[in-house]
Amino acid sequence: MASEDVVGKTSATIANIAEEAKIASAGVKAPSRQTVLSICKSLVAGGVAGGVSRTAVAPLERMKILLQVQNPHAIKYNGTVQGLKYIWRTEGLRGMFKGNGTNCARIVPNSAVKFFSYEEASKGILWLYRQQPGNEDAELTPLLRLGAGACAGIIAMSATYPMDLVRGRLTVQTDKSPSQYRGIAHALTTVLREEGPRALYKGWLPSVIGVVPYVGLNFAVYESLKDYLVKSRPLGLVEDTELSVTTKLACGAVAGTVGQTIAYPLDVIRRRMQMVGWKHAASVVTGEGKSKSALEYTGMIDAFRKTVRYEGFGALYKGLVPNSVKVVPSIAIAFVTYEVVKDVLKVDMRISE
Repeated sequence: MASEDVVGKTSATIANIAEEAKIASAGVKAPSRQTVLSICKSLVAGGVAGGVSRTAVAPLERMKILLQVQNPHAIKYNGTVQGLKYIWRTEGLRGMFKGNGTNCARIVPNSAVKFFSYEEASKGILWLYRQQPGNEDAELTPLLRLGAGACAGIIAMSATYPMDLVRGRLTVQTDKSPSQYRGIAHALTTVLREEGPRALYKGWLPSVIGVVPYVGLNFAVYESLKDYLVKSRPLGLVEDTELSVTTKLACGAVAGTVGQTIAYPLDVIRRRMQMVGWKHAASVVTGEGKSKSALEYTGMIDAFRKTVRYEGFGALYKGLVPNSVKVVPSIAIAFVTYEVVKDVLKVDMRISE
């Protein structure tokens, strides 16, 4: 969902960016050239890691979106495995990765905005916190950093949201769709021309609201798991009160899965709202009862109401299986790729010096 932009599925990337911003907000003055190189290194490594991890799970991501928005009167996809087989048979290898280019193209600008937003949000939140009596010399706590991260994520998500809307539509269209977007630029200009500027932010509200349960649960579940493992030390997973990298990744995957599951209905509503107003979108999502008229939502609440009324409560969790399956490999691939790229860049910088 939007949560992948808010907290970042590539947790290693965001963790490093957060550390850089934390140093800046704490008032540690690093040499200008070193700071610039560090930021560039984080953005490049994060962009590569995000692109590789998203590409690796792109078929599951497309399957999730198709299940979320498919026409309930003409079901093509009855599940993850059947759906992937159907895409392979009807669209081939390219069909598995449709929309992935746009998804990857969002990474670098999203990370750049997130970095600078995190730094400014950290300073602002710390300033407000220090205005409270007794907190004059306070520093950023984990909870305050969590708030800063959520603010930065919302800003970054908002800045690149039009690309997310376009990505959703490119992902859903097939070779047999009546109307075709030829790429990112064509899709953006077409939406602007046919639906107006506001259309680029359809589904934005549920994306923002989804931040609260996702971030909160992610943080709570991760910290609870970590504390439990440190105290009980089951199966030798903890050494000297420190969790191994693998254990941290596992805790992150569990926390991410729980957070996404609770906030998942908002992601379904967001995708469905993104389809509304799209010319010929009735071939994707159709409406009320037997009339099969094009579905229109007056807002987020109306989208929830109509989805549950005409398709049942279970419709709010369509696509949850492929979404959950891709969490672990996505995080693991992103983490490994990020560390490898960072090491390569470190070597190259030393050589250039």
